[in-house]
Amino acid sequence: MKLLHALLLSSTLAMMSPNVWAQANAIPSQPHLLVKGEAARQVMPDRFGVSVQLVSVDLKTEAARRRVQENGRQVLALFERNGALADSVKAENLQVSPQTRYKDGTSVFVGISVSQSLQASFADGASLQRFLGGLQASQEVQVSTQSPVYSAEAMLRAELKAEAAAQTRESAKGLAGAYGAKVIGLYSISDVAPDFAYGVQAGEWPRGQAAPPPVRNLSPPKPSPAGAPAQDGFSDSGEVIKSGPITYTENVYAIFLIQDGR
Repeated sequence: MKLLHALLLSSTLAMMSPNVWAQANAIPSQPHLLVKGEAARQVMPDRFGVSVQLVSVDLKTEAARRRVQENGRQVLALFERNGALADSVKAENLQVSPQTRYKDGTSVFVGISVSQSLQASFADGASLQRFLGGLQASQEVQVSTQSPVYSAEAMLRAELKAEAAAQTRESAKGLAGAYGAKVIGLYSISDVAPDFAYGVQAGEWPRGQAAPPPVRNLSPPKPSPAGAPAQDGFSDSGEVIKSGPITYTENVYAIFLIQDGR
């Protein structure tokens, strides 16, 4: 968890320009504190996505359609054999369109193009590697991988935002106490960085030296059975599909009203 950085700002400072803080409240005229809360965490990705594009061009529409559907059946079977997550498997509708090419500056009809996109995700890089190893790519079967993601990102971001908001409350109390003042209420709070005429612009808050956020490995690797690919994604061919941790950060900016505590 990064350390909280906060700035003590007085209402006697210059007022902000008219076009800023459009997404939040204006600066109050009474004494106040503007504080920033920051929470960050690293997690290991648990979704490894892949997309397969099926395309066939033929003068006979039915011939092109049959080839796409047969290739699609083979890809879907390969998804299942290698443990693709059931709720991630998607098959788009067939797309049919004329295919042309230019020859001597003239558009020439070459046939009917039938295409379909198939997508799936795997829970680890090793499963994706096995799928790729069993897929026979060609001009009619083209594959591309997607960046690994964390499936519970929305929930994690909500947790981080709550942590950052709690930090603003604690920081405001600490700062006010250090100056002999006390917090009397919350004026506004936002997850969008302000851009005030304080000489500190959005994204340029001072940063101290902090330890990197902790890594949360939600699915610790299990010992692989004899002959099975390792959990880090090594295949029998020596190729590897693996990904490092993903860092998520949430910031909260809050304005607290203060008064002299004496």
